[in-house]
Amino acid sequence: MAASGATDDEVVFEAAHLIRIFRSGRVERYCGSDPSPASTYAGTGVASKDRAISPDVAVRLYLPPAAKDGGGRLPVLVYFHGGGFCLLSAFNAIIHGYLNSLAARARAVVVSVEYRLAPEHPIPAAYEDSWRALCWAASHASGAGEGEEAWLADHADFSRLSLGGESAGANIAHHMAMRAGAEGLPGGARISGVVLVHPYFLSDAKVPSEESNPAMADNLVRMWAVVSPATTTGLDDPWINPLAGGAPALAGLACGRVLVCLAEEDVLRDRGRAYCEGLRASAWAGELEIVEAARQGHCFHLSDFTSGDAVRQDEAIARFLNL
Repeated sequence: MAASGATDDEVVFEAAHLIRIFRSGRVERYCGSDPSPASTYAGTGVASKDRAISPDVAVRLYLPPAAKDGGGRLPVLVYFHGGGFCLLSAFNAIIHGYLNSLAARARAVVVSVEYRLAPEHPIPAAYEDSWRALCWAASHASGAGEGEEAWLADHADFSRLSLGGESAGANIAHHMAMRAGAEGLPGGARISGVVLVHPYFLSDAKVPSEESNPAMADNLVRMWAVVSPATTTGLDDPWINPLAGGAPALAGLACGRVLVCLAEEDVLRDRGRAYCEGLRASAWAGELEIVEAARQGHCFHLSDFTSGDAVRQDEAIARFLNL
């Protein structure tokens, strides 16, 4: 029940120039809703196309020109976009442009997941949709994919299957790898690596990097309460804090390698560092690589993925995917 004096027009969450959420459930998005059609990207030669997986889930696939060079099968990256679980889209111009660039640089087949957004579809909808898309992609590993997709069946090397994403998408990638460890994937697929770029993790404990932008840090905390109002147990909910007491043990992470990309001036930097420390301290037996961009903020690469620091970050991701 709304508090006394509250109206449906009351704003319950706002991030300036990005999103406004009203008590009635109405949402106004000012960023990340502009669609960009699938096409062959002139700058890179990367082709893209869309596939519906279910009434709620779709993917955009990217095939680099390397697929036509006769050099063998290519690594696969299942990618989850960020946006705090409530912004952006796999079909948005920002994500589309970035993944065109990354697919070309990494010479990888990319499967970009379109999951339902909160608050219209609160957590755990994003996780369930992402799992559905991952299982669809993984089903092609056996050569008999569900609703077989030729780009995966003909060009994907599932021995080099990685998951990745930025911000909330990195959070999703972590949880998908944990679920794969607990339940397995179709087609006998196994995850080789996980790429976490500026991961959106929180906890009740404050960290020094939040002091660089207290307003943004506060927005990230309030955003979590808005996107998971009925299900969250707070900032130490395992969905948002994989290091919380009661969270599944990190030893269950279903991959042999993890790459964590951090940014020096990101308010979430120390959350990412803590995740790395927790992973090292766990019984997980894989290899951890950390790349940190100096003097850069949260998801800086999406503003200009041709900048020197963005290219260096993507080169690290490309090397990782091709191991």
